[in-house]
Amino acid sequence: MTHRSYLFVPGDRPERFDKAVAAGADVPVLDLEDAVLPDAKGRARSAVRDWLSAGGRAAVRVNGIGSEWHEEDVALLATPGVTHVLLPKAEDAASLAAFAARLPTRLPIVPLIESAVGLCEARALATVKGVRQLAFGSVDFQLDTGIEDDVTGLLYARSRLVIASAAAGIAPPLDGVTLALDDEQRLLADVRAARGLGFGGKLCIHPKQVAAVHRGFAPDAAQLAKASAIVAAAGNAGNGAVRLNGQLIDRPVVERARRLLAQAV
Repeated sequence: MTHRSYLFVPGDRPERFDKAVAAGADVPVLDLEDAVLPDAKGRARSAVRDWLSAGGRAAVRVNGIGSEWHEEDVALLATPGVTHVLLPKAEDAASLAAFAARLPTRLPIVPLIESAVGLCEARALATVKGVRQLAFGSVDFQLDTGIEDDVTGLLYARSRLVIASAAAGIAPPLDGVTLALDDEQRLLADVRAARGLGFGGKLCIHPKQVAAVHRGFAPDAAQLAKASAIVAAAGNAGNGAVRLNGQLIDRPVVERARRLLAQAV
């Protein structure tokens, strides 16, 4: 299953955990890393453990390998209710594999690609056992690389993540966050661009972004109608190519149409 939306909520704000779940994101994420100040890490970890132990279900973003908080975060992952683990600043496949082997349970892993080194190693990271999707930490990536243009300047990085995921046979990657919280048109434009590049979902930082992300990654009525017509025409033609509305319909076109219809189920 391809998840469309991952919604971050600071781990030291337990009053927001249920609200994050209620927002309808495919994967709510309790964040122990960037959203939590160093002196609040322990408090955040306790809040996350208490909420999960009381029956909550969510992903957890741990602090990175080598950080002073990483080991205690990994121990927290044994708590029932953890659905996925997000690992920031993923750069080395061997370190990621060792991390996966140490998990208390075989949780799906989402490595965050946030640096030039991480991008160069994306293909290897995507093949590590347990990796469900790659995610683009675009803000940190821009800081690391000095790329100021967050649209055309990041096209290469985004395409590389899509291709690495496809080559590894895992779900399409998650695009980075849209920081403009009050600009829905910018959010929708970002989603359309990400979907056009082959992304399967997006990281969210506010509950009001979730519905727009879901709409943007869902096929619209016109696309579904066209896909249905393609599949029907292909069925009537057997295994051969067929002409439909002036377009040649062959196997790759039919398979893309079937994939689109499956997303609507």
